Amino acid sequence: MWFKNLRIYRLTDALPCPAAELGERLQAAAFVPCAGMDTRRTGWVSPMGPAATHLVHSVTGFHLVCARTQQKLLPPAAIREVLDEKILEIENAEGRKLHKRERANLKDEVIQTLLPRALTRSQLTFAFLAEARGLLLIDSPTPARAEDLLNLLRDSLGRLPVRPLVPQHNPVEIMTRWLGGTRLPAGLRLGQHCDLRDPLNAANVVRCRQQDLATREVREHLDAGKQVGALGLDWKERIGFVLAEDMAVKAIKYPEIVRNESGIDPELDAAARFDADFALMSLELDQLAATLIGIFGEETRNP
Repeated sequence: MWFKNLRIYRLTDALPCPAAELGERLQAAAFVPCAGMDTRRTGWVSPMGPAATHLVHSVTGFHLVCARTQQKLLPPAAIREVLDEKILEIENAEGRKLHKRERANLKDEVIQTLLPRALTRSQLTFAFLAEARGLLLIDSPTPARAEDLLNLLRDSLGRLPVRPLVPQHNPVEIMTRWLGGTRLPAGLRLGQHCDLRDPLNAANVVRCRQQDLATREVREHLDAGKQVGALGLDWKERIGFVLAEDMAVKAIKYPEIVRNESGIDPELDAAARFDADFALMSLELDQLAATLIGIFGEETRNP
């Protein structure tokens, strides 16, 4: 449940229903496993795991949801093996080569035959609504996966008035100045990760990992005109993360001292520990999001 990534979305209007009714609205799109000829299914599951039934977990104005996506796995090599056998069998029986369209139709038949026996793979995507601040925060490494959750939420609620957070000030320029020696805002300090790119050649990228960023080598890249596309940062010694140029927060790490602040033994009461962990994490990420918005600003134009 501890988020590893963060994509920030702004609510541009009130949700179609009160937060207290979210669980009821999501129930119609509860997850149903793939069956028969299904290749992919997405739906809501309980954030607390398969033993729980409620689809929204709420703590002091923060509301956690979880989307599960299940896909059938059909490796191309497996399809090709069965298809080649079928093609050879038919060509030998009929004494002729199959046409391109016949091969394509046969491939479709093979896929339909294999689907019911295919293995499945699932992924969970968590998100929480920060009600007071009007933000939706999604734990997703990619925009596409976040969009899948937004689409599911939109279908469940009928409409979803959100847009991605759009910074008012260019993150690339600001992060480049930070790396060049400009004082960072209070509470932030440099980490050990950065991506430097040539603005005239997108393929020319220098990646620094686990490296002191205050070195001559890094400065020489900046002097040569490279800009920061991603920068490792530490916030108040409570959250380490990498900030990307699109304001995505990646590779989030929480020190053990933060994770253990609830003081609840998970072996004694897993539900209470989950509740305490979510209360702690949601508050920290909500404040981190507010810090980033305060630094980079936010475009307020309508979507």
